[in-house]
Amino acid sequence: MSASSALLASITTSLLAAIPLTFLIAALLAGLQSRIIALSDDHRWQFAWRGAQMVSVLTLSLIALSLLTPLAATVLSTDMSSAVSGYLSADPLRLSLLVLISVMALVVIKFSRRYLAADPGFARYLRWLLVTLAAVGLVFISNHLLLFAAGWIAISLSLHQLLTFFPERPRAALAAHKKFLLARVAEASLLCAFYLLWQHHGTANIGDIVAAYQMPVALSWQEQTAAVLIALTALIKCAQLPVHGWLIQVVEAPTPVSALLHAGIINLGGFLLILFAPLFLQVAAAQWLVLVVAGFTTVFAALIMTTRISIKVRLAWSTSAQMGLMLMECALGLVELALLHLLAHSAYKAHAFLTTGSEVQQHIRQSLVSTPQPNGRQFWLALMPAVIITGAAWLATIQFYDASQPISAWLLLALALTAFIALRGPAVSWLSGIFIAAGIAATYTMLKIVLHPVAGTLNPALTPDMFSAPDLWAVAMFGLLFSLWWVLRWRSGWRWVKRLSVALFAGLYLDEWFTRTTLRLRPTRLPRRANPKQSVLAASHEEQVL
Repeated sequence: MSASSALLASITTSLLAAIPLTFLIAALLAGLQSRIIALSDDHRWQFAWRGAQMVSVLTLSLIALSLLTPLAATVLSTDMSSAVSGYLSADPLRLSLLVLISVMALVVIKFSRRYLAADPGFARYLRWLLVTLAAVGLVFISNHLLLFAAGWIAISLSLHQLLTFFPERPRAALAAHKKFLLARVAEASLLCAFYLLWQHHGTANIGDIVAAYQMPVALSWQEQTAAVLIALTALIKCAQLPVHGWLIQVVEAPTPVSALLHAGIINLGGFLLILFAPLFLQVAAAQWLVLVVAGFTTVFAALIMTTRISIKVRLAWSTSAQMGLMLMECALGLVELALLHLLAHSAYKAHAFLTTGSEVQQHIRQSLVSTPQPNGRQFWLALMPAVIITGAAWLATIQFYDASQPISAWLLLALALTAFIALRGPAVSWLSGIFIAAGIAATYTMLKIVLHPVAGTLNPALTPDMFSAPDLWAVAMFGLLFSLWWVLRWRSGWRWVKRLSVALFAGLYLDEWFTRTTLRLRPTRLPRRANPKQSVLAASHEEQVL
């Protein structure tokens, strides 16, 4: 390695290592209290704020270094890996996620000061918040199986302290208990997968392991088992049915904790599948496990969301559905689309949770305005421009991709644009909806193209072809979602639709079953309720949150 390459590698390594260390130092200083040093809440907040600012500067420095010259970019993507001894990495995927976590840190910490600064437990909250951010940063920069697993476990343990910030609330305690047990299962699954990969390859370097699967190869039982375990870990992390209940109930945690959880931490399942996509897509059992579980979660969580009144509960169900959709994109080999989904969903959910007060006011204003409902003819009319817009976006995209990419993603875009245009109302609004839909499709296509090299280019032989079995399954799921949404909204008087509405309002009774099973296998002592005769299962119904 040349002297310039070694210097660039050394600088990048230091910047990468400084990201989680900065959060840890800020957590230490913010929680430092003794007889000699006593810090006020304002000083603790200043330490946290300066730490978040420092992480943002470090991340921007990494990006500037990677874009400094073509030579620097080459060094960062090749020689850098060996220079860092296989422990850290600064590829474009990780850099984009580091930008995400640095922005989330700035927003959440600033909001937390206004939200919790007067709370007696603010120091404890701030300390664990910074530790959680440090662990997330460690996962994003890790290029070693042990470092990755250590950061993954640290996220769960520190997040548990945030979820139990109000320990006197039975629902919060129940949700944290279920999350704690599920996290242990996910961690055991991840550790077993990493052990099998290490045993097979003889190395713990993630880059070297993933590079071995860039072309289709005959996989051993260890590799196939590892892929299935990685898929299971991602499903649990992303709160897919039927292990979704804790995500719905943790809305009782402080609002900035919910924002951080829904905007960043829960997306780690998608990051895991994107990172190991070359292996994951070669194991049919792992691929179909994700397609089936995430597919049904996408359909039913999205429909259940429409039955909820509480804004935060609606957002929680929306997160479960969106995570299911993101995991389906990973299973279809659309890793650039999954990355785009991850980044966009994080930004949207952070904003949505931190502005729930204004969301309530907007929801009330919208409920006071009566808008005419579109009929079937308007939907068919809206379908034509939606198909034309989607077709144009598809033709533009195939100039940069293989033409045999799955058709299911484009079908979903066409259906979404159809509903968007049809719901615009009068002719003038309907016409403006067409132009807005065209803008959405153009933006979607442009971002998809831009993020294609960032997410990592997959060998076309690894991705499902158009009209393959996985693609047709996704088409069926999206068609089912759109059809059920339509009949629930415009044919609510039908007998079977009424029964379906009742089941959806009850969340298909899945969380009640899971809660009962969890407490039977691992009982826990919950805070005493005002009425001790009320069952724990009654408390698990999310409509009692607000």
